[in-house]
Amino acid sequence: MKRLTATAAALLLTMTACGTTTVEEPVAQTASTSQTCADDTTKTSTDPVSMTDGVGRKVELAKPASRVAVLEWQQTEDVLTLCLTPVAVADPKGYGTYVKAEPLPASVISTGERGEPDLDALYAQNPDLIVVEAFKADDELITKLEKRGVPVLATVGADASGQIENMKKVFSMIGQATGRTERADLVLKQFDTHLAEAKAKVTAANVQAKDFLFFDGWIEGGNVVIRPYGKGALFTELGEQLGMTPAWTDKINAAYGSGGVDPAYGLAQTDIEGLTAVGGATLFYSDDETPDSYVKDLVKSPIWTALPAVKEGRAYAFPAGVWGAGGPLSNEQAIDAYVKILTKE
Repeated sequence: MKRLTATAAALLLTMTACGTTTVEEPVAQTASTSQTCADDTTKTSTDPVSMTDGVGRKVELAKPASRVAVLEWQQTEDVLTLCLTPVAVADPKGYGTYVKAEPLPASVISTGERGEPDLDALYAQNPDLIVVEAFKADDELITKLEKRGVPVLATVGADASGQIENMKKVFSMIGQATGRTERADLVLKQFDTHLAEAKAKVTAANVQAKDFLFFDGWIEGGNVVIRPYGKGALFTELGEQLGMTPAWTDKINAAYGSGGVDPAYGLAQTDIEGLTAVGGATLFYSDDETPDSYVKDLVKSPIWTALPAVKEGRAYAFPAGVWGAGGPLSNEQAIDAYVKILTKE
């Protein structure tokens, strides 16, 4: 997984964009190619939409949105799971590499990088709704998009006080805006069942080594940077739901990167030596298996090979493409990865 999920980057990045609206109207793309939608029989509402988005803005639609443009990967996955195909998304190539839960059709138009949309490409697709990730109503990106007259739905992509509930809230919100509430409710019910069944499997396996840490990382300046998932991170919360105990004990610190975990995503930052802080905890980590993956350098480090979990065979790579800030299906993938490892299925 790359450095920060997008608007973790709202904590760090300045969002920029430029361009003008193109008047040509392409053919609508509404039917999803998602395998999870092959047998979908849920209904789509045609009623007007009146809702409050994640940052407290009122969103009014004369009818549910069908031509949806999406500027963050979690919400792209969500739209696909709701059995719609977005007309445009941010960084589809990156999405295809890091998010395997819901394949994105090759025909979907790119709007440029996450957080830095190409407005020409975006508005050329004539969207009737633009879904963004933000943490405040006066976010610079929202301000820019609102000037163009297309409704904007702002979703809060992370909340360290309750990541699973926030994930569900974002999914339901997009379902409401697109008239797909019936589908959203069904998917979330299936998620709850999936998690309950996973808990039962782990309990039955009587797992003894319960202290754990999930982390990912990247290469910067030739060095491995480790990003521990602390208390409040999504994959940490999933592990807790399965009966494990977080081993990374840093407290929340709004100044991400200067110690502690950030207040939105629950993420910290350290180096390989910093992993010694978790003692004998079981280690889980993301390996995207790309040519520049940090794991290739990580496993060569004598500090890594000396860690108790590594020496005892308790350091486990998650499957590539399990996105750590995704929707219900990405979370089910993460749950399955934990269960397979913990129960030795």
